[in-house]
Amino acid sequence: MNIYDNTATKISKVVTTSYSTSFSMATGMLDKKHRDAIYAIYGFVRFADEIVDSFHEFNKKKLLDKFESDLKDAIELGISMNPILHSFQKTVREYGIPYQYIDAFLTSMKCDLNKKHYENKLETDTYVYGSADVVGLMCLRVFTDGDEAQFNKLKKPAMKLGSAFQKVNFLRDLKNDTEELGRIYFPGLVNGDFNEESKLKIIQEIESDFNEAFEGIKQLPKSTRIAVLSAYFYYLELLLQLKNVPAKEIMVSRIRISNFRKISLLLKANVLCKLNLL
Repeated sequence: MNIYDNTATKISKVVTTSYSTSFSMATGMLDKKHRDAIYAIYGFVRFADEIVDSFHEFNKKKLLDKFESDLKDAIELGISMNPILHSFQKTVREYGIPYQYIDAFLTSMKCDLNKKHYENKLETDTYVYGSADVVGLMCLRVFTDGDEAQFNKLKKPAMKLGSAFQKVNFLRDLKNDTEELGRIYFPGLVNGDFNEESKLKIIQEIESDFNEAFEGIKQLPKSTRIAVLSAYFYYLELLLQLKNVPAKEIMVSRIRISNFRKISLLLKANVLCKLNLL
């Protein structure tokens, strides 16, 4: 069984490194136990997201329903022949991740099958809670390692960090989401009205999320702080670039950060944490 467990974990790691250089670099700063659990979470959420975003030639609803059904079986049985689901169920069971977080995530993924426009803040916030906030809470369950008092103390900052990451992605992927997927997540843009004023309003909201999230990062266990701070710096850098790019350019291109810059941000996080400068 150990061979299968380790193989499933390695496959989750391959998914992480294949789909996200920045996230895999940050995750690599964790100790092995926490690192493997985060790989498992990422593999699960990434594959669910791929179903609704990329598998256009297939019956997405059927695939997502099967993915959900197989996950429920995996959690109940403690095993799955799908390595991604196997490593995820192990993490769910080991760290006591409530199924309500998973259910909220899958509910948001199901929204992506049919819902195209989010017409008010409540709709957007509900989607973001499921697609991002609960992922932050899943990770926090791992980071706090059974310390319920610490988990409850850091819940809100963890959700704010998830929200900030998701909204940065929305802004960066505005062109692809609107033109290829036909989705508009920001309620003020339902009529296609994206300009400097609307961009500034979105960025100010994200900056507020980041500020609240940072207070929580400073209180994370030292063994996990560097990894989370690295991801925080990466997304903050994306936001800064988006802030300095004209709105019309965001609608025609996708902002990227070089691998060299990613490494420098990781080193920055490492130095600040090692010297207790947060």
